[in-house]
Amino acid sequence: MPAEKADILAQRPARLGWAHQLVFGALVLLLPALTVVTAFGIAPGVAPRDDERALVEQPLELPDLEASPAAPERFTTQERVLRGDTVAAIFDRLGVRDPRAMEFLRGDATGRAIFRQLVPGRSLQAETGSDGELLALRYFLSASSLMEVTRGAGGLSARQRSVVDPPRLLYKTATIRSSLFAATDAAGIPDAIAIQVARIFSTDIDFHVDLRKGDRLSVVYEMVYDSGELIAPGRIVAAEFVNDGHTFHAVLFRDGEGEGGEGYYSFDGTNRSKAFLRSPVEFSRVSSGFGGRVHPIFRNWRAHTGVDFAAPRGTRVIASADGIVLSAGTRGGYGNAVEIKHGGSITTLYGHLSGFANGIRAGARVRQGEPIGFVGATGFATGPHLHYEFKISGMHQDPLRVALPKADPVPASQRARFLEVAAQARTTIGRVAASASARFE
Repeated sequence: MPAEKADILAQRPARLGWAHQLVFGALVLLLPALTVVTAFGIAPGVAPRDDERALVEQPLELPDLEASPAAPERFTTQERVLRGDTVAAIFDRLGVRDPRAMEFLRGDATGRAIFRQLVPGRSLQAETGSDGELLALRYFLSASSLMEVTRGAGGLSARQRSVVDPPRLLYKTATIRSSLFAATDAAGIPDAIAIQVARIFSTDIDFHVDLRKGDRLSVVYEMVYDSGELIAPGRIVAAEFVNDGHTFHAVLFRDGEGEGGEGYYSFDGTNRSKAFLRSPVEFSRVSSGFGGRVHPIFRNWRAHTGVDFAAPRGTRVIASADGIVLSAGTRGGYGNAVEIKHGGSITTLYGHLSGFANGIRAGARVRQGEPIGFVGATGFATGPHLHYEFKISGMHQDPLRVALPKADPVPASQRARFLEVAAQARTTIGRVAASASARFE
């Protein structure tokens, strides 16, 4: 049987058809090739022979590596000036523990401006070291001027530069419920703007006694930015105050004449300023009026020759008008006091001060609104307040009732340009007031 099988297999191609023979032949030819491929794919590789290896050691000179000194720690903080603030109080909140920095600011011609222009609502930014030493300070003196203090290899230095970013305008309204500051706080209006409102309209409104519930303020004011960062409130551009049914307006106008050349005017061109401010404290309350009273310390009846304004200790006291300082020092029962001589035989006196503003001494010239001292309780005083006297030819007058002359109106040469500015301000304020009315109705 095996021989027969072998014979059959040997004879099989001969018995196949020509097509089958062709296929069979092809397989016979391909089979060796497939075998080679398969053998190639699975054949193990030949291991390379081991090369001779030797370990070579060569010393290298490496540089001495010293640890890099750690960068000094810097802490950045920002605070806003509050009512009654002093530089020392703000430094304490900023974490500045550097008496030499305070000495530098008092002695530097540029740095001492911070003591004269510490306005509520403005911002101070400070950088301090790990021990509280002052490394840098920024304070906005105005909407366009910035004071910078930096510490270098030679110590602290101060410079004043212009603010590049233009201020942005905000439009707000406030309704009086109890007080001006309560109303502006509720409306999100900064304290610095509220203080400007009180000062601008003080010639027509006594904010101590004249406010009525329902009085309304509409105001357009600037907010100051530096490098895109909100820094502080700027100036009021236009405002309307409705008090007890009477409407008063103010518009900022630069007349281009004289020093400063900028002021607030009514829409008819009359100056909102007076030659004298009615109150030399930015905002306070009258604690004792002009005339006879029982003295709070000596308990006897005597004339009260001025008006007392109660305010927190350290609140700025400002000059009520331009003038020359007659005296600045301790003055008996007045304690620390400043007396200023103005035009027209008028003198003013400011008593019970806790201290004097920088540069206030006999013979110094002051301008209206400049700080001359700070509220205190020196002399015969039972608490912090300002005693303010107003004299004409040596005779005491009631500072809250004496007739105060108004400042000059818009110059005739600027009248046409002012009317254009006033018309634009009237339209803007009208829209602000109208939108507020629609919101409340």
